[in-house]
Amino acid sequence: MRILVVEDEQPLADAIARGLRREGMAVDVAYDGDAGHEKVSVTRYDVVVLDRDLPGMSGDELCGEIVRSGALTRVIMLTASGTIEDRVEGLSLGADDYLAKPFAFPELVARVRALARRATPATPPVLTAGDVELDPAKRMVRRAGQPVELTRKEFGVLEVLMAANGSVVSSEELLERVWDENADPFTTTVRVTVMTLRKKLGEPGIIDTVVGSGYRVPAAGQRTTSEAGTHTAGN
Repeated sequence: MRILVVEDEQPLADAIARGLRREGMAVDVAYDGDAGHEKVSVTRYDVVVLDRDLPGMSGDELCGEIVRSGALTRVIMLTASGTIEDRVEGLSLGADDYLAKPFAFPELVARVRALARRATPATPPVLTAGDVELDPAKRMVRRAGQPVELTRKEFGVLEVLMAANGSVVSSEELLERVWDENADPFTTTVRVTVMTLRKKLGEPGIIDTVVGSGYRVPAAGQRTTSEAGTHTAGN
């Protein structure tokens, strides 16, 4: 999932970003409202973690812009004030959730995950493809009941592909959903990650390469290219 943290206290913003990245999320950071507005204008985020009191464009204004855009992006507001009145006002602006500082980081993670599920089409709590099971909440993958150890990026790629329910996902979209804004759009990192992911998942392969389009994990009833005898190793 792709997250934007907009927080003018740079040490706090960086700490939140590091923590969310450890949870396997792709995270961008903006230190003022204007930079945050620029980022949400060009990138589709699942969740924006938004400080209410920002220099430049205020958090309230930025929240309103996100809501008016019609994007599925969800907003969780952070504030130093935790009064009922402030929470009601923040939610009335269109924020989806509200968290007062100081907060427990595990609570922020849980709320971000809950909001991210609302930012995308509904998916089952545990994703399955053949004998492969992926549990996003527990960050766990099993094949035929046996755990498969994946890196954060490998897990992210597999989660996006399985959640697509048989649709093709381009390399560009995988790069946008799993990596952050520092990723080189001309890199081969997606292809290399898919290659290592295939090796770790073993045979029969469940990830198809759709030449010129991207990758897919076939949904129930769809045949994989390995089943059809046309799978090309290393793509």
